This record gives sequence, structure tokens and C-alpha cells, in this order.
Amino acid sequence: MTEVTFPRMSEEADAIGVLSTWFVESGETVKADQLIAEVAMDKVDAEVLAPVAGTITLATDEGAEVEQGAVIARIE
Repeated sequence: MTEVTFPRMSEEADAIGVLSTWFVESGETVKADQLIAEVAMDKVDAEVLAPVAGTITLATDEGAEVEQGAVIARIE
């Protein structure tokens, strides 16, 4: 199992961002490097790509505030 984390976008250790959009659903098969989500922090947006291929399970709701580095999904 591979954990997908909220990317580090700030030098502050406990910085909070928002999971703006999921482009996949739990149980969906994803490919490595597929765009799976968009996240935002302050004035910066970033895309999250699947690090590996497999079946994804979302661990965070769209629109939720998330600490950078926190697990947002798992891929098996």
C-alpha cells in the first residue's frame, strides 16, 4: 500500500491547506502519474499525481482543511 500525502507547500511545519478537488473516486483504478487531486494553500495551488498505479481509497473529503504531509489517500 502506498500513502498519498498533502504536498509540502510551505516552510511552516504545521501549515494547513485545503483539498480543493478530487478527480477520482474511492475504489477507482488509477495509473501512475495520473492527476488525482488539486490542493490549495494560501495563494498557491498544486496538482497531486498518483505515485503508483492501483486502486485508490480516499482518506479526506473534498473541501476539507488538511495539514501538509497528512495522508489524503491510499493506493493498493
